[in-house]
Amino acid sequence: MIHTKNFAKIFSEILAVESLNLDVAEGEVFGFLGPNAAFPLLCNC
Repeated sequence: MIHTKNFAKIFSEILAVESLNLDVAEGEVFGFLGPNAAFPLLCNC
């Protein structure tokens, strides 16, 4: 299971993600892409 609560990510004073709440259960497949497909890499930081 993947669980995030109020996840935030800041790059050099730029707020890229604010208050991401996410639950992905075991066996579920979930995906999302931003306008430039960079968000999945951002969340792995």
